Amino acid sequence: MRALLIGDIMGKPGRRALEATLPRLREEESLDLVIANGENAAGGYGLTAETADAILAAGADVITSGNHIWDQREVLSLMEAELPILRPANYPEGAPGRGMLRVGDAVVINLQGRVFMPEGTDSPWTVVDDLLAQLEDDTPKYVFVDFHTEATSEQNAMGWYLDGRVSTVVGTHTHVPTADARVLPKGTAYVTDLGMTGAVHSIIGSNPDDVLARFLTAMPRRLNVAGGSGPVQFNAVLVELDGLSGLAKQIRRVDRVTP
Repeated sequence: MRALLIGDIMGKPGRRALEATLPRLREEESLDLVIANGENAAGGYGLTAETADAILAAGADVITSGNHIWDQREVLSLMEAELPILRPANYPEGAPGRGMLRVGDAVVINLQGRVFMPEGTDSPWTVVDDLLAQLEDDTPKYVFVDFHTEATSEQNAMGWYLDGRVSTVVGTHTHVPTADARVLPKGTAYVTDLGMTGAVHSIIGSNPDDVLARFLTAMPRRLNVAGGSGPVQFNAVLVELDGLSGLAKQIRRVDRVTP
């Protein structure tokens, strides 16, 4: 199994980077599965039918998300449409959508952290244990986890907690790619943050003027996606998994810039 996991797609520049890079990568790397975080795909806030269609048309098989998934009201109908879109599995009972999806021999699980994140979610630790227990009677060959969280310590801890129990644990949310991609001792491929797919000349995908105004004045200001005419970046990791154990043979970063 060769799988690509793509960092948060940020607005129109992110979709442009995806469309410019992913189709070629699917062919060149003989990818079996592509998972992309799309919670910021619609103008930086949430996901719409149009942006979901664009991500899937570019070559993604599954769209994961995080706390911003609810920012567009139409996502509620998308959650009911049986599309390959996930929201964090540890949202309380009654939240629309699903947090786990089977795709052939693989299962994708989406979780959200609780350190420096919106309150109200259930423990990602107990929820992932419950989900993995549900799979015991029909064990998939490969299990991928997107852990959407702010704190690198929480992300790192989840990697070690699931080491040897899942194929891959990757972090999303901060939009800053980390250089610690590695295979943990028991065979789980891990990286603290995939990074971002979006505008290069930005502050984590947003217009620098908007972000700086917040820091300099402490006043509320809407963060707009950085302009789409400049260079765009594509941040991801490629994992190669053993066909018998389902564990990782290798993981490497795949980072590209398109003018």
